[in-house]
Order: sequence, then C-alpha cells, then structure tokens
Amino acid sequence: MTEQNTKSVEKTLKLRDRIKKKKPEFVRQESWRYKRLKKSWRRPRGLDNKMRRKIKGWPLTVSVGYRGPKAARALHPSGYKEVLVHNTKELKEIDPKTQAARIAHTVGKRKRAAILVEARKRGITVLNLKEAREKAEEKEEFETEEKTEEKEAEEKPEKPKESQRKTRKSKRSKKRSKKQ
Repeated sequence: MTEQNTKSVEKTLKLRDRIKKKKPEFVRQESWRYKRLKKSWRRPRGLDNKMRRKIKGWPLTVSVGYRGPKAARALHPSGYKEVLVHNTKELKEIDPKTQAARIAHTVGKRKRAAILVEARKRGITVLNLKEAREKAEEKEEFETEEKTEEKEAEEKPEKPKESQRKTRKSKRSKKRSKKQ
C-alpha cells in the first residue's frame, strides 16, 4: 500500500472505533425479562411492538445510521482485508500488501503447517497464527515425548520381566501349598 492509502485506512479504522463506542448494544426484545430468550439481536416484528414503533423508553433498534465508514467495512483491525484460505493454492491469489489470510477452521494440522510455510515464503500475514502455532507446538511436544519414551524403553534391560515371572510362580506355589 502507498503511504496515502495507509494513512486513509488508519483514519477510517479510528473513525470506525469512535463510532462503535457511541453505538448502543442492540438486544433482543424482552430478553431481559425471560431467561429462555438470549440477548442476540432479532428484529421486532409484532403489530403493537414498542421497539418496532421506536417508542421512548424502549431499547434502540438496528438501523442504517449506525453503520461504520464504507472504506473500513470489510477490514480487519490490523488494516488488512481478510481472505479465508483452505489450501496453499488459494494463497497465490492473495495480495500481501492489502490482504491477509485467515486459515479456515476445517483445515487439519498437516495442511495448516503447509499453508503457514507457503505464507511465510510469500510474505503474507496470517491472522489466526496463534492457533496454528499452538497446534504445531503441541505436535512437537508430543513427538519429543514419544522419542524419550522410546529411548527409555531401549535402555531398560529385559531382566526385570524374568524376575516378575519368578514372583508370579512363587505366588502360585504359595497358593497351592496353602490349599494342600
């Protein structure tokens, strides 16, 4: 992005934040009255509905006037436009200057790692990198644990197994002697 574009994007993002602070929290009608109703917004549709009629004292309803600036609508707070990525082929279509990748949640560990490698090569920012890193670290920890367990198993001699057999035999013989 050019300097002028970055400045205008920063301005619109700041403006969007300012507008968002003034915006009320839109709640579903009478969600405060009934436990079974969640607060998530639903448009009031009743004939005599007070919220729909915008009567004083009732919560505000969603309307066009609360919209953010058009230039900042599809942007991530970092200033990039989000692009959902499912595989490495989709990374080729991304412009690293204006767009950022978000790896889809349905992508597995192996493909996620391949996408991260390809994104680093191309200089593309990945928005949900933290989740991907955590999964990669878990995988590395698991592999190191397996290696240490294998080494420990190789180092232990097989003699203790023989001694265990002897103890079993001795226990059996004790039981038999008790019966007789």
